[in-house]
Amino acid sequence: MVQAVEYFSVSRGADSRVMLEEQLSREQLLLEIERLRQQVEDLKEEKADLEILLETTAEHSDTVETQLRDRALEAVREGEIKLAQFLEAIPLGVAVLDSQGIPYYINNAGQQLLGQGVLPLNAVENLSETYQIYIAGTDTIYPYENLPLVRALRGESATADDIEIHQPDRKIPLEIWGTPIFDGGKVAFAIAVFQHIAERKQAEADRHNFIKKLFDLNQDLEKALDAESEITDAYGRFVPHQFLNILGYESIIDVNLGDQVQQEMSVLFADIRDFTKLSETMTPQENFNFINAYLSRMEPAITRHNGFIDKYIGDAIMALFSDFADDAVKAGIAMLNILTDYNEHRQLVGYIPIKVGIGINSGSLMLGTVGGINRMDSTVISDAVNLASRIEGLTKDYGVSLLISQQTLERLRNPADYAIRIVDKVQVKGKSQYVTVYEVFDADPPEILSAKLENLAVYTEAMLLCDRKEFREAGKLFEECLRTNPSDRVARIYLKRCRDWRSLLKGI
Repeated sequence: MVQAVEYFSVSRGADSRVMLEEQLSREQLLLEIERLRQQVEDLKEEKADLEILLETTAEHSDTVETQLRDRALEAVREGEIKLAQFLEAIPLGVAVLDSQGIPYYINNAGQQLLGQGVLPLNAVENLSETYQIYIAGTDTIYPYENLPLVRALRGESATADDIEIHQPDRKIPLEIWGTPIFDGGKVAFAIAVFQHIAERKQAEADRHNFIKKLFDLNQDLEKALDAESEITDAYGRFVPHQFLNILGYESIIDVNLGDQVQQEMSVLFADIRDFTKLSETMTPQENFNFINAYLSRMEPAITRHNGFIDKYIGDAIMALFSDFADDAVKAGIAMLNILTDYNEHRQLVGYIPIKVGIGINSGSLMLGTVGGINRMDSTVISDAVNLASRIEGLTKDYGVSLLISQQTLERLRNPADYAIRIVDKVQVKGKSQYVTVYEVFDADPPEILSAKLENLAVYTEAMLLCDRKEFREAGKLFEECLRTNPSDRVARIYLKRCRDWRSLLKGI
């Protein structure tokens, strides 16, 4: 790529010089044409002055007349000599046609470019054939009517740079400027000034070749970038792009073993209930089909709420959310709503519905890469991750679909936006402290959701009475909840606990 840039710089410099030289040449051509025109005008003025002089001295003697006539002829000859010297000194080709289109004069530079000098012609139509004038890059004779010199005979000023002179041993590209010389309002002569433009043509060819090389290089670069993008996308199916972004990388190629970063995040675990028992009824192929059908439905709910799936663990999903705890909770609710639709589809085709438990916890995490030289993986290490997994396991014990921790509840922007109730203070496996967990029941069936919301105040008071060990009063309130919502498993668990605690206290 560096070489391409250097080449571009050098080529652009060369092109600039060629363009400058080309500009100067054109300005020089215009200047020379103007000077030629001025020379002709001067000769015309001298001729007119001499004619006036001859008329005023007509009464003089024959000797005086002869002297004047000699002086006039001498002046004309001197003018013609000066003009010829001037034309021969010009480093550009100059050709002149008379009013009949017959070649009248060609300077030495022009003869070298045209390959021959003035030739007698019967008609201007033969001009292209006589001087072997072709359309550049072809074997087609240049149309005589388009030649700048011929157009000058029609009183036009014209230019052309698509002309080529074919000589036996070479082809000479030319740029020609044609201009008319008027006498009494009529075209007396047509003058053409022309120059060799092989260098410019070569520069143009080089420029075109360079542009083509740049285009090819760009195409190759685009293909390489597309290939890298495809590789990155492919790796993104195994290592999430969001994971790389959190590590500060854009490509999997940049990742090194042991890279790590600490960040506040919410962790979501989702697991299918009784999957082992369910999988035993299916063949290996059916198991794969079922898992992929389920996971492909769950993934959009996570990505739509700014999360990404860190890994699949069999039928389980572990997802991370780096912005707000609300994203994780909304994703969990969306997953349960999608599951409802999926279960309706399963029942229509003769399959039993499935249940899912979701646990969410928030806290500080360490994201990084672990493994060895030949095999490494992305992972998340933190007590917050382990607790999220434990909370997901509690959903089965309490018969609920979605549980969140106290840490997640505290990070919600407005908890009142959700249907939430406290479930328990538990000591999960591997933890010495008690953890308060809450049920989010926004995705419950409409009748269950309505009943839980209706009982929410009674349920909350009953939980407070339990906390104060007023089990009789608490039990009565849980019974009231169950009369309205018999399927409330959490209320039923606490009613049994109240009775057990009362019996225990009586025994004491």
